[in-house]
Amino acid sequence: MSIYRVLIKSKDEQGLVYRISKIFSDMKLNIVSNSEFVDRENSLFFMRTEVTGENLDVEKLHSEISKSIPQNSEITIIDTSIRKKIVILVTKEVHCLGDILMRWIEGELNSDIVEVIGNHSTLENVVTKFGIPFTTISHVGLDREEHAKKILERLEKLEFDYIVLAKYMRILPPLFVEKYRNRIINIHHSFLPAFIGANPYKQAYERGVKIIGATAHFVTNELDEGPIIEQGVIDIDHTYSWKEMQKAGRDVEKIVLSKALSKVLEDRVFIYNNKTVIL
Repeated sequence: MSIYRVLIKSKDEQGLVYRISKIFSDMKLNIVSNSEFVDRENSLFFMRTEVTGENLDVEKLHSEISKSIPQNSEITIIDTSIRKKIVILVTKEVHCLGDILMRWIEGELNSDIVEVIGNHSTLENVVTKFGIPFTTISHVGLDREEHAKKILERLEKLEFDYIVLAKYMRILPPLFVEKYRNRIINIHHSFLPAFIGANPYKQAYERGVKIIGATAHFVTNELDEGPIIEQGVIDIDHTYSWKEMQKAGRDVEKIVLSKALSKVLEDRVFIYNNKTVIL
């Protein structure tokens, strides 16, 4: 028996949980888990519910919920037996990619890795050991837009739900980002919104910080300012050089990215107003 996730974002009003739960009951669906959140400042209601039932009529469930909650609500019903698909973009650093691959092979990430694409071939041997295709699309001799166009041409031949930038060290041009809006996940090696852009560890060192961190976020055309999914920090002190800070930060980066990816794959992330609600 499949588990279905019902995701709802709507204007808040009294009785929503009761009305939605009654629909589940009337359709003889069993609630496996349920989470809700109300943004009182914006009067928005968020709900993530997992249900099971025999011969679930998804269209009928969607219709019944639509009739019972405010107009223009967002309702998504997902069959969890259908695995999501991801494409990973990399450059040369292996720690984030390696962590994802290990979690994937251990069954921690309920997804299929369709392909890994790199602008260098450095990580090809690592990827192919896991039986995953690797494609090198070199940036040499190409400007940013030309290189991105070549990647887009490859992506158009693949079926996937999300793109993961596992330390992919190139800025994606606006047309690329817009084409996959809210579908590109990046790991930034600092605790945003501090130290955006290049060399954040050096920036942090020069500022004399006592913690360093990492931030996983959705990519927008505003550099390192997309909706935040997951963050993490570790303590440091004055004895760390910026290179030692960078080395220590790699452990945070890989854990934060994998946690963020898990939340996205489990449909726990709602995006609005350039921020997220995690249920």
